[in-house]
Amino acid sequence: MARRGPDPGVDGVVVIDKPAGWTSHDVVAKSRGILGTRRVGHSGTLDPDATGVLVLGVGKATRLLRFMTELPKSYVGEIVLGTETDTLDASGEVTATHDMSAISDEDVRSAVAALTGPIQQIPPMVSAVKIGGRRLHELAREGKVIERPPRPVTVHRFEVAPVAEDAGVWRCEVDCSSGTYVRSLAADLGVALGGGAHLRNLRRTAVGSFTLAGADQMETPSLLPVSVAVRHLAAVTVNDDVAIEVGHGRVLSPERLGVHGAAGPWAVFEASGGLLAVYERHPRGLKPMVVIPR
Repeated sequence: MARRGPDPGVDGVVVIDKPAGWTSHDVVAKSRGILGTRRVGHSGTLDPDATGVLVLGVGKATRLLRFMTELPKSYVGEIVLGTETDTLDASGEVTATHDMSAISDEDVRSAVAALTGPIQQIPPMVSAVKIGGRRLHELAREGKVIERPPRPVTVHRFEVAPVAEDAGVWRCEVDCSSGTYVRSLAADLGVALGGGAHLRNLRRTAVGSFTLAGADQMETPSLLPVSVAVRHLAAVTVNDDVAIEVGHGRVLSPERLGVHGAAGPWAVFEASGGLLAVYERHPRGLKPMVVIPR
């Protein structure tokens, strides 16, 4: 049997408004069928019950997924005080309840302020984080709970407002670094208030500059250019001679690449506007992190 080659001509970035009930992998599988290529990946898992922005890389853009994975995220959701679950969100089984009716608005806002900025966060057992070679959610399905070291994350903005028609429920808006778990943020808020809490109705509103306003329905995806995957990086345009060297993955001097002073990494473009590579600093000069096939 002949070996199947790469899928031709389907390259770019797709921004999906993920519906509830679909895993990120489900969306990738569905998109493969719609787009007619197996070369599809996502830039960061979104929980099955959550909705909102899921960024996909297609074809050549799959080589750039790591640069989108690092982008900050924005969310809206609802924090339910007084009830803990084993998944830290509404999909789980209730594990504890607390009478938190005496908690004041001032108490909540004070606790929220303490959870804003650089913090240490313990990944939930239902996350995709690997410890000892196993993903935590795999261990959780086996009924295992293991110790997880806290990780540094940054909560850039954490704003809350009470839901008037639902006592003990607070609507939240969160801007955070990649790797932050909003469900853990909700649970930590409950603990900080002397009880417990869980998250519901989570919706991701942005991944970097990719927002809901530019998101497509899963059934009707549209391809954005490959270059949008790195539009948050510093850009440099090179002449035809340097473009050949970049295409061969050569290590170049900052002067040869036309880079001066900035820390990088840099998205390197040819004169016609096509993305050639992403370069970073190296002890011997500047080297490619990834080269895009032409």
